[in-house]
Amino acid sequence: MSLLEVRNLKTFFYLDKKEYPAVDDISFSLDTGKTIAVIGESGSGKSVTSLSIMGLVDSPGKIIGGEIYYNGENLLKKKNKEMQKIRGNEIAMIYQDPMSTLNPMNKVGEQIAEALIIHKKATKREVKNIVLIS
Repeated sequence: MSLLEVRNLKTFFYLDKKEYPAVDDISFSLDTGKTIAVIGESGSGKSVTSLSIMGLVDSPGKIIGGEIYYNGENLLKKKNKEMQKIRGNEIAMIYQDPMSTLNPMNKVGEQIAEALIIHKKATKREVKNIVLIS
């Protein structure tokens, strides 16, 4: 069994009563301990594929077909609350654009601490031992 398996994923956008396929029938699998690189031209669907896996496709986008299995469970059948426990804790995206990664208005340490508190249920004392917040 693969760690991540994407089968026939289709994510389309609907604007002005028109259908725009952003991801059209992509399939791949990723085994534990392995790395996968998604490459392609601008607009080829790399980010939308990742957002689909993370359950973060917003309107007017919609996943209209396929399956996404993570540890044998179909992520498309999970409720948002269940996905919140997985996102950032087990599955994460690393954005190429640094301006979309960290908020420049907040200290880096505070942003890292927030992730530890939310996803690892760490206490503020535990976080201080991990992250230097000044």
